[in-house]
Amino acid sequence: MTKFCKVSISNHVLTVTLNRPERLNALHPPAHQELSDIFDEFANNDELWIAVITGEGRAFCAGNDLREQAKFDAVVFPEQGFGGITARFDLNKPLIAAVNGPAMGGGFEIALACDLIVASDKAIFALPEPRLGLAALAGGLQRLPRQIGSKRALGMILTGRTVTAQEGAEMGFVNEVVPHEDLLTVVDDWVAQILECAPLSVRASKDVVYRSLSINSLEESMDTQYDSVMQLLKSEDFKEGPRAFAAKRTPRWSGR
Repeated sequence: MTKFCKVSISNHVLTVTLNRPERLNALHPPAHQELSDIFDEFANNDELWIAVITGEGRAFCAGNDLREQAKFDAVVFPEQGFGGITARFDLNKPLIAAVNGPAMGGGFEIALACDLIVASDKAIFALPEPRLGLAALAGGLQRLPRQIGSKRALGMILTGRTVTAQEGAEMGFVNEVVPHEDLLTVVDDWVAQILECAPLSVRASKDVVYRSLSINSLEESMDTQYDSVMQLLKSEDFKEGPRAFAAKRTPRWSGR
């Protein structure tokens, strides 16, 4: 049972809907812990291959619940980061943010920690922390420059300004902008395309992309022995793909 989000599972896909609409899905310590536990289960469950994160009501996530923070003069969230996501660096399974409305502060940082962002045309994004005497310390200051370049990122970070979904797509941190009423249908299309691929191939690919970003040399990156790739090469799916191709049939992926 969950109190601060809704959880559903279908066809290897976990969907998590942040559910504090009265606070625009802003997160407080109990919500952070609940989400961390949910994503621990996602990471460890071999039958779960993809996760989708969205919000209930008119917001994706307004970030940290400042009313709660004001009570303690501190920000408290789990070891795995804001929403149990932003410091989960060892997760190779794909995460998709279905941004249905405002993604502000920590909410934007959750979206940036996802591998794909599909945004409603009603979505907006910002890291407004400097306007409140704070800073985006859950990965926003690191991820945004890596995804769109330092000049564009600093243009948002130093001013705390809000950008639309369309501007986010033009900058490069949004994969697709869609009419609000079509958001989850389009996300389902992305999910379906990923599910056509072998799960371990997807995980190895994600792992290599992110790990290679921290390696300066292209040659060194290509020579690195990634554990995820070794796991892929030993898997049943590594055999299944060529067999299905040769037999002119659809592959039957097992994730093993």
